[in-house]
Amino acid sequence: MVPYDELIYGFSGEKVSTHGYIDLHTVFRDGAQTKTIPIRFLVVDAPTSYNVLLGRPSLNTLGVVVSTPHLAMKFPSLSDDILTIHGDQQLACECYMASLRPQLPILQTNHIERPPDSDIALSGNDVDPRVGQDARLEPVEETILLELPNGRAIKLGTILQPEQRDILTPTLINNTNLFAWSATDLPGIDPQVASHKLSIYKEARYVSQKKCKLGEEH
Repeated sequence: MVPYDELIYGFSGEKVSTHGYIDLHTVFRDGAQTKTIPIRFLVVDAPTSYNVLLGRPSLNTLGVVVSTPHLAMKFPSLSDDILTIHGDQQLACECYMASLRPQLPILQTNHIERPPDSDIALSGNDVDPRVGQDARLEPVEETILLELPNGRAIKLGTILQPEQRDILTPTLINNTNLFAWSATDLPGIDPQVASHKLSIYKEARYVSQKKCKLGEEH
């Protein structure tokens, strides 16, 4: 790989740093027939579900005609035969679903971080905008339950030092009435202190759902 420090720009004008470039002879295959062209690939560190993106210079060199409805592209071979490459519909759908999920950074505060979910398989039901930048924090270490006088229980991390636990435990027990366990425990709270919001994709398009018809009794 050859060092290359020029920036490239995304669809919305964002700047992406490059690590370098590498020149590779890339083979496009249709059955037994192939066509090989040299392509210069820019190497970037980007959170995308695709490994390679072909730009217009490469497509023009290959002489490609792309059909997005058929998820296919055609190009002439060296012997003037027309070669056709079909994409994988299921794989393309999975990549699209993965691109819709926001790339959340790892949140870490006092030994707390958001659990990684990159190994979870995506489906149409997983494209849920409810997980936004305010991702729920989960403890990293093992926890133990601390019973409170009001019958509730909270979790304490097992990595706490004994002297820390001796200070924290009576403080929590003596101030149990300061905890809010539900929305009814927060009457008259100013929205600047606590508020509820809907985390939605700003780029999402509106979808009109079909009317659900009920019987007359309902």
